Amino acid sequence: MRVNDGRPIIGTMDDIAPMVRWLLTVAVLVVLIVAVGGITRLTESGLSITQWKPLTGAIPPITDAQWQAEFAGYKRIPQYLDVNGPAGMTLAQYKFIYFWEWLHRLLGRVIGLAFAVPLAWFWYKRTIPGGYKPRLLALLALGALQGVVGWWMVSSGLSAEALDRVSHFRLAAHLLVALFTLGGLVWTALDLKAMERGEPRARLTRVGLIALGMLAIQLFMGAMVAGLRAGVVAGGGWFSWDAWPLMQGTFFPEGVEWARGALHALVNDPYLTHFVHRWWAWAVVAVLIVMGRKLKARHERLVSVAVHAAFGTQVLLGIFTVWSGVTLWLAVAHQLCGALLVAATVWGAHALGRRT
Repeated sequence: MRVNDGRPIIGTMDDIAPMVRWLLTVAVLVVLIVAVGGITRLTESGLSITQWKPLTGAIPPITDAQWQAEFAGYKRIPQYLDVNGPAGMTLAQYKFIYFWEWLHRLLGRVIGLAFAVPLAWFWYKRTIPGGYKPRLLALLALGALQGVVGWWMVSSGLSAEALDRVSHFRLAAHLLVALFTLGGLVWTALDLKAMERGEPRARLTRVGLIALGMLAIQLFMGAMVAGLRAGVVAGGGWFSWDAWPLMQGTFFPEGVEWARGALHALVNDPYLTHFVHRWWAWAVVAVLIVMGRKLKARHERLVSVAVHAAFGTQVLLGIFTVWSGVTLWLAVAHQLCGALLVAATVWGAHALGRRT
């Protein structure tokens, strides 16, 4: 550590390396919570906890009376009244969905602590490089916002007038805030790594901006598909062309509700959202191939391979998810790979924007 007038100056590997490891560890936790969030959604667990208790909620029910009280709260919402109640849900079944939502929220708390506590330590030790404090505070604020958006999403399914699920718009906001945070963590870690090598911060190039923007649209449409439960509208059956690339035997799906206009249908009709999600993916693939070629030209072969592997795996998982009729483990893998694709694309955009 170098010192000037009694104040530390960042500039050595020992200063920066722990911060890089910290940010990448938190990024891994964000990828994990995205996967658990997928399980929570697919098992219809998201509405099982009907109160938001940021501190005491970390402790699950222990006694039978506590479980009965939680179950009684769940019995008052539309998901139970319209779906699970008539289906004869038992307390044991309720405990299963409660577990996934509780785990999802617990991971959120762990991520908050995993970011805030080291940040406070680095701040106290004055080892944060100049210009990085605002960015790190912004990432901390995004984490707090994610908790608020998560409850805002859950609350959309709790009122008596709600459907048996959360708002698909709020679900999309919840997912996109998480993935935006993931991108910020990865980009900041890579900037610090560049500083460690004596390089300036990366800039966002045109190709990087286009790739990230198009990927953001695709992720938004994927969230629409998930929230509207539109993954099954194309049909199913392994290697069935009628389910993919066709939708129930036709290229453009029948049954799209156009009465309220094309824009309304785009974000509310399950057939149209599914159709756009599956075909916009190829536009994203095209721009990522361009990114990969530019990365290879700059001798960033490892980054190029990561980008290609991520989008190739993601496309295959999407197709397999449709063919399987949205089998849980495939759908979760598709969501997990989506998060990894975000990280890989950010890595690629950063590599293209490095000034050596």
